[in-house]
Amino acid sequence: MVWAALGGRGLDDCKCSANWMWAAKLPNEAARMYECCEAMTTFMKQVGVAVDGGKDSLSMAAKVNKKDVKTPGTLVITMYAPTEDVELKVTPDLKTHAGDSFLYYVDVGKGANRLGGSALAQVYGQVGNVSPDVEDAELFKNAFNAIQTGIKNGHLLAGHDRSDGGLIVTLLEMAFAGNCGLDVDIPFAGGKATTKDVIDVLFAEELGFVFQVAAGQHTTEVEAIFSKVNVPLVKLGKVTTDGAIKVSVNGESVLEDQMVDLRDVWEATSFELEKRQCNPECVAQEQRSLRTRTAPAWKVTYEPKPTPERQLSTRAQHRVAVLREEGSNGEREMLAAFHHAGFEVWDITMSDLVNKRVVLDERFRGVAFVGGFTFADVLGSAKGWSGVVKFHGDVLKQFTAFKAREDTFSFGACNGCQFMTLLGWLDHPEAKALEEETKTSAQPRFVHNESGRHESRFVSVQIQESNSVMLRGMAGSSIGVWVSHGEGRAHFTHPKIQEKYISSGAAAIRYVDDSNVPTEEYPFNPNGSPQGIAGLVSSDGRHMCLMPHPERCFLKYQWPYMPAEFEAHPVSPWMQIFQNAKTFCEGQ
Repeated sequence: MVWAALGGRGLDDCKCSANWMWAAKLPNEAARMYECCEAMTTFMKQVGVAVDGGKDSLSMAAKVNKKDVKTPGTLVITMYAPTEDVELKVTPDLKTHAGDSFLYYVDVGKGANRLGGSALAQVYGQVGNVSPDVEDAELFKNAFNAIQTGIKNGHLLAGHDRSDGGLIVTLLEMAFAGNCGLDVDIPFAGGKATTKDVIDVLFAEELGFVFQVAAGQHTTEVEAIFSKVNVPLVKLGKVTTDGAIKVSVNGESVLEDQMVDLRDVWEATSFELEKRQCNPECVAQEQRSLRTRTAPAWKVTYEPKPTPERQLSTRAQHRVAVLREEGSNGEREMLAAFHHAGFEVWDITMSDLVNKRVVLDERFRGVAFVGGFTFADVLGSAKGWSGVVKFHGDVLKQFTAFKAREDTFSFGACNGCQFMTLLGWLDHPEAKALEEETKTSAQPRFVHNESGRHESRFVSVQIQESNSVMLRGMAGSSIGVWVSHGEGRAHFTHPKIQEKYISSGAAAIRYVDDSNVPTEEYPFNPNGSPQGIAGLVSSDGRHMCLMPHPERCFLKYQWPYMPAEFEAHPVSPWMQIFQNAKTFCEGQ
C-alpha cells in the first residue's frame, strides 16, 4: 500500500480488517491471543490506523489420536485506503529509461537484524530465537508519509519493502524485475563486519524500504523530504545496465555475479514445480528465454485519445448487446469498455433471448460475446453456449438476421471468440472454397493450449493489415494484452486452409516476441497457435474475435506493466478498438 499514492490524510485514512485464526479454546491460547490483540491495538493507535471489520476462526484445532493438533496462532491484517489517482503508483521493477539513478534504503528496524522466523532460518531447518519487531511507531509513520510525498511529487521510480528474504533478496528482486544490474554498498554501523554480521544485515526481515530515484535534482529533494521528518536515509548505490550484480557490506564485496545467472537460481525451484503441472517442453522454452529477454518493443501507429464528447453525447443512438451465458465472467469489463466508447450497453443473458424477454433486433448495432467458461467448459470451450443458439430456432434466426445486416458488428473475446468460430461467423469464403479440395471443413476452432493448462499472462500482440472495422488505423502496432484461457490454440483442419486465413488478412492479430516477430515460442505465444494467430476477422471486416482480452486493459491502470512512452498517453491504446466500433456505427 505504501507504493500507491493515497488520498485524503494518507496513513490516517487507512482502515483495515483483522482476521484471527487461533485455537483459542485450548489452554493458554486465549491469553496469547489477548496479548497479540493488545500489541496490535497499541501499535495502531500510535500510527493512527483503525480496525473497522474482520472475522475470526477460533476453533483452529482438532483431536488426532487423542492429541490436540493446533494451528499456529495467526493474525492477518488487510489494509485499504482511498486514492485520488489509481495510476499514481510505484512498482518494484528497477527502471533504466531515466538514465543514472540511485538506490536508497530506509531502515525502520533501527539497526536491529533479527533472524527469527526468516526465510534463511527456515532454509536451515530453524525457527530462530528473536523475531523482527517495530520499536518505533513514529519512525514507521514518518517513513511511510515521506515515501507518500516522494510518490506524489513524482520523485520515486521504483520501490520495494524489505520483507521475505531480507535486504539482499529485496535488491535482487528489483533487479530481476527490471532486467538490469546494480552496484551497492550496504553500511554496517558496528565497525568491521564479521561473517555473522554480514548474514544478519543481508537476510534479516526487519521493517524497511528500498526505492530508486533518478540522479540530479530529485535526489536532493528526496533527501530533504526524509531529513525534514527525521527519517535516516542511506544511499546504497546505483542501478546499472550491464547486468552485473555487485553487493558490498562496509566496502567489502560479498556478492558479484551476473543478474541472469542469479535469476536462474532464483527461478529454478519454480520451474521444477512447473514441470510437474505443465508441458515440460514449454517450461524449458520459458526458462531458456529468460536469459535473453528484453523489454517488449511495443509501439502504436496512432495517437490514443479519450472518446470525444461528441460521441459520448450520442450514446442512445448506438446500442450494443453484451451477451453472456452460465459461467461467463467478463461482462463487467466488456460493458465498461463499450460504455467508455459512447455506446448504450445492454447486459443480456442467453435466457433473455431464449425466453423472448429481449430480441436481438434493429435496436442493436453491435453484439459482444464475453469471456469466461460457459457451462464450465464441460463439453469443450463454448460448445454448450453455441448449442443454445443452434438448437433454439428463434434464437438462431435472430443471430442469422443480425449477422446478415450490413450495419452491424460483432466482437468476441476469449470464450466469446471460441463461440463465434463454432457459430461459423469467422468462416472465410476463400478458405471455404478449399473444402472440396482438402476434403475437410474450413471452420477454424480453438483447442487446448500446447502447455496443457490454463494460461493467464500479459503477452504482446501485433495488429496486422486487415479490413477490420474495429482495428482501423491500428495496423503495425504492437501492444501488451491480457490472456486467460485453457483452449486458445487456433486449429485449422488443413495447412492450405490455415495459410489462406493468413494470406487473406483474416488472422488480424498475432502473438509476437520481444522483437515484434510473430512466434510460436512459449511463453510469448501462450497457447501454441500456428504462426502466432491470436484472433480472426470476417471477410467483410464487421465481425472480429480474439483470444486475448483487450476489454481487460482498456484502462491504463489495468496494465501490469507499461513503458514510459505509453504512460504519456491519456488513455490505453486498446481504447481505440471500441472507439472504432463507435465510428463505424456513425457511418464514418
